[in-house]
Amino acid sequence: MFDHSSRYYALAVASFILPDGHEVSYVRRRFLPRGDDAPLLAEIAVAPEERIDLVANRIYGDPLAFWRICDANDAMDPLEMLRDAAGDPTRRLRAPTPQA
Repeated sequence: MFDHSSRYYALAVASFILPDGHEVSYVRRRFLPRGDDAPLLAEIAVAPEERIDLVANRIYGDPLAFWRICDANDAMDPLEMLRDAAGDPTRRLRAPTPQA
């Protein structure tokens, strides 16, 4: 259902039957990992104008891997995470080692 690099790849697929008989499939809930538990690949600085997809592409070679950086920084909102990091020149974002 999902590409092997997706954050949803390893999640179980469940389904339910609507009253009209149609089956609806969905992916079970994804619980966010604790950012401090992720093995660290690098700590990175971001510029005020950088986008999260460009940061992910710079680190992982994949702009769709931005969610790894969000998870490692306990961020629910990528834009807010970047804004906070870019506003503080001493702050670095955690970029985790990709896990299988």
